[in-house]
Amino acid sequence: MSHVVVIEDEGTVREVVRFHLERAGLRVSAFDTTGAAQGTLSSADALVLDWMLPGESGLGFLRRLRGDPELRRLPVLMLTARAAEAERVEGLESGADDYLTKPFSAAELVARVRALLRRSLPDAPQQLSNGPLGMDLAAADARLSGTRLNLTRREFDLLAFLTRNAGRVYSRGELLDRVWGADFLGGERTVDQHITQLRAHLGDDPARPRFLETVRGKGYRMRPWTEEG
Repeated sequence: MSHVVVIEDEGTVREVVRFHLERAGLRVSAFDTTGAAQGTLSSADALVLDWMLPGESGLGFLRRLRGDPELRRLPVLMLTARAAEAERVEGLESGADDYLTKPFSAAELVARVRALLRRSLPDAPQQLSNGPLGMDLAAADARLSGTRLNLTRREFDLLAFLTRNAGRVYSRGELLDRVWGADFLGGERTVDQHITQLRAHLGDDPARPRFLETVRGKGYRMRPWTEEG
């Protein structure tokens, strides 16, 4: 899970940003000053930074950040109430990768942060495997011991997500957010139905699963094949 650090001194704005990024499946650490956030930046995958902060301004902090060899490549989205072109250019020239003018929509915030994360991460592998299960993401092709599985697109996406994150338990709510998207209006029962359908495709016994395991009270996970035998 990608880790996003947020530095915003306005409490209401900070909590709104945190809420929507967490709802999009990201891990968020939120702070009101640059000093409070300093110790978390080494583990961050992206930074959402307010321009106007008490003490050290966001712009000054960004310039200092770009001089740090360990953090100079950290993707930064700057939040600003300054709409003038010259000020936006100043932020970008100081090292911001993108900017968002207040007030902003939750959808645009999430989209811009995700875009930063995609640009900063290495290309994701297009081939997944877990024992006899193999998946070609580009071709939307899944095979079990060489036999093609006839999956719907949503079944394929769910199986790919769990295979990519084999060993990790996801709640039904997390799976809805990560696979169906935050705007999906259906209930958590949808996840159960798709898991049941995938088990049928995989020939998986829920009582003794080779692949898709129910973790009581928590959710579902893909069993890593190394756990077999």
